[in-house]
Amino acid sequence: MKAANIFSACLFLLPLASCTQVTDSGRDAVIEQKIEALLSKMTLEEKIGQMNQISSYGNIEDMSGLIKKGEIGSVLNEVDPVRVNALQRVAVEESRLGIPLLMARDVIHGFKTIFPIPLGQAASFDPEVAKDAARIAAIEASSVGIRWTFAPMIDVSRDPRWGRIAESCGEDTYLSSVMGAAMVRGFQGDSLNNPTSIAACAKHFVGYGAAEGGRDYNSTFISERSLRNVYLPPFEAAAKAGAATFMTSFNDNDGVPSTGNKFILKDILRDEWGFDGLVVTDWNSAREMIAHGFAADDKEAAALAVNAGVDMEMVSYTFFKCLPEQVKAGKVKEEVVDEAVRNILRVKFRLGLFDNPYVDEKSPSVMYDESHLAAAKRAAEESAILLKNEGEVLPLKEGVRTVAIVGPMADAPHDQLGTWIFDGEKSHTQTPLSAIKAMYGDRVQVIDEPGLAYSRDKSMAGISKAVSAAQRADVVIAFVGEEAILSGEAHCLADLNLQGAQSELIAALARTGKPLVTVIMAGRQLTIGKEAEASDAVLYSFHPGTMGGPAIADLLFGKAVPSGKTPVTFLQTVGQVPLYYAHNNSGRPASSHFKPLDQVPLEASQTSEGSSSSYMDAGVQPLYPFGYGLSYTTFKYGKPQLSSKKLSSGDVLTVTFTLENTGKYEGTEVAQLYVQDKVASVTRPVKELKRFARVALKPGEKKTVTFELPVSELAFWNIDRVKTVEPGEFALWVAPDSQAGEEVSFQVVD
Repeated sequence: MKAANIFSACLFLLPLASCTQVTDSGRDAVIEQKIEALLSKMTLEEKIGQMNQISSYGNIEDMSGLIKKGEIGSVLNEVDPVRVNALQRVAVEESRLGIPLLMARDVIHGFKTIFPIPLGQAASFDPEVAKDAARIAAIEASSVGIRWTFAPMIDVSRDPRWGRIAESCGEDTYLSSVMGAAMVRGFQGDSLNNPTSIAACAKHFVGYGAAEGGRDYNSTFISERSLRNVYLPPFEAAAKAGAATFMTSFNDNDGVPSTGNKFILKDILRDEWGFDGLVVTDWNSAREMIAHGFAADDKEAAALAVNAGVDMEMVSYTFFKCLPEQVKAGKVKEEVVDEAVRNILRVKFRLGLFDNPYVDEKSPSVMYDESHLAAAKRAAEESAILLKNEGEVLPLKEGVRTVAIVGPMADAPHDQLGTWIFDGEKSHTQTPLSAIKAMYGDRVQVIDEPGLAYSRDKSMAGISKAVSAAQRADVVIAFVGEEAILSGEAHCLADLNLQGAQSELIAALARTGKPLVTVIMAGRQLTIGKEAEASDAVLYSFHPGTMGGPAIADLLFGKAVPSGKTPVTFLQTVGQVPLYYAHNNSGRPASSHFKPLDQVPLEASQTSEGSSSSYMDAGVQPLYPFGYGLSYTTFKYGKPQLSSKKLSSGDVLTVTFTLENTGKYEGTEVAQLYVQDKVASVTRPVKELKRFARVALKPGEKKTVTFELPVSELAFWNIDRVKTVEPGEFALWVAPDSQAGEEVSFQVVD
């Protein structure tokens, strides 16, 4: 079959170059003139008012009084368009300067139409999924007056105990950069001043995903080199994609809370990256510097935050209460306040709020539009990961006449939406049970017996009924996982096994001898080794959102073919944390000859079992590696060909290979390019993802795939804390996951 070329480099270079979100220089000049004219008229109290964000509360008259006096710049959590307009009208028509409010809301993975959680979107390895999800969220949210969201969350997250891993794009720096930049472009559209655009907020700046012990809000201890090589690049990509705002993180790093960290907020974000948008604290994080032991009181917390580079404070009121006094005392210069207000006004002007502050209360509803639901279904399909499929149990064959649907997640309309869904409605959720009955009820008889009422249910009473249902069926589909409340902010876990009696349910179903398909819906990667071993097939879906049911139904019955890949490493046991693919080698790398603990001889000598960096009881191999995912078809990779084996720092490396569908189904493979810097001035990761591409192939079809990688992207922060490409030997792999592929070498020369 004639080969086709796929040039994926343009797509993946997008996060690394400025996009069309950056406004025209002429328009910017006009905005700057307006900012200065407005700033010159403001009193100190009105300036500080712009820096004050409150959360909406019941008494609109009280809020209106504060707004009229110019004491509020932004309002959180107001989603009634009538109230939004009422508050906005006070700001625009009754306050002295008529500065509009910036209305904000956490719109993380959908407003009404809920998409898979961000970790699920990352599993698609499809930036268009992330962009479309954000665009639809913006369309729905802006229709009620929301013009600012606190997403994307692009913390590199390598500890599944941390509940907020659900809100992240996973463990990889490059994948987080690509997906985060796509979300920014989705939220903000082609122009911020489009009424359907909402300002994105890159969060949490920075290092929050490395919270010690996987415990939310906890301290981090990230060196500057690791910060720059691993944790900062997704934020730089978001800034280059035009993110209008940034949010400081709760954590302190090496003893300095992010909300008071001048190094990250001024030296890096402003001076190095040239960011000119708005920086906001996380909820109450300015005042929480007192609990950190970094500030003595509200006055010092306010001064530290503003002097570090924070522009707006979310709800803790230390700016509003204390800044006037701090300015008069000389603790904060008024020029610093002026600069913060410029940043705030700049975002409001770019959003077009001065020209169009109101929302149309009578416009037809855009919620749950058919196109929105279709996009959400596609996202859920692409996000699902096939981890196991022994004997080709999936897709379900025509001969299957009776299906037992069991498990607490089969019909859990709230929980499949996942974390951070303030406005999602379970009444609109389509669950797997309802979808299978509606879409395939004419093909199979469905026996519905949940066995457990919810994921934490420890009662064994219903398991016998589920087993009885399984015995009457041709195939058993068990839907297990975790409720939405078990992941997200402040919902961290020390035990990552299935909760309640779900493991006992799977074991009992396996003993029936019937083909067992286990579908897991969760907010993180769980330790599912024994459940996977007991199952014939395993399909993993990070909480898939509103349309998760139809998506999973089509995947099970073969109308859709799985293509998702793991955006995080799946552990054998929680004791392996942290376990991620892009680790450095030690001086004694783990041996591949792992011997189970019960095979170690009694009274063995200290060195008889070898001396390498490993666990005696678990080894260092994951249950499933990063980038892993099966399909109903099979793919064959050709040997990669390089444009040159010797390159300089200004060159572009072209990697070309063939990819062939050798199976029976049409499918999409996520081809991945990994690179290793063999020897450097500081130790480098054993592999790093540098490119990926989704390649659709019909049975028997072969395509030529091309990756273009500028050698400049091999740069890292070296022993002298200088970002550079060091000459030397490199290896690369083109592979279906982070542990596969044939190594190919090349050199970078001076």
